[in-house]
Amino acid sequence: MKYPVFLLVLLLLFKSGLVAQSAKEPWKEQQLIAPRALAEQIDKKQTGNILILSVGPDAVIRGSVDMGPAHEPEHFAKLKSYLKNVSRNKEVIIYCGCCPFDKCPNIRPAFKTLTGMGFKKARLLNIPKNIKADWLDKDYPTNDNE
Repeated sequence: MKYPVFLLVLLLLFKSGLVAQSAKEPWKEQQLIAPRALAEQIDKKQTGNILILSVGPDAVIRGSVDMGPAHEPEHFAKLKSYLKNVSRNKEVIIYCGCCPFDKCPNIRPAFKTLTGMGFKKARLLNIPKNIKADWLDKDYPTNDNE
């Protein structure tokens, strides 16, 4: 009886180790920017050295550039091409907002591209739920209300 229990415990430990490894994100905590902080920068017109890119279905944040969903090859290519001539010292903030971070197909490939291309100030807008709940419902600045 001890052997099956031991195997079960071992299996659970192994499985939890795999889950922990796969949950590793390509960004660090300090690379996240809170929606409120970005909204305040936009409202105060302090975005001169910031490039805000939407890597999701629509560019709703005021001043952001629409790259399209980064999981689609043509939009991913557009993102890489757009970034070619951008200074690697410029702060680049990406966001999607189509769904919660853990399900988003766009932010990981886009963020890995930023860091892979050598952007020293790569940032990710921290949108844990979606763009509606974390930006629009809070009445933060949008391209519609410029």
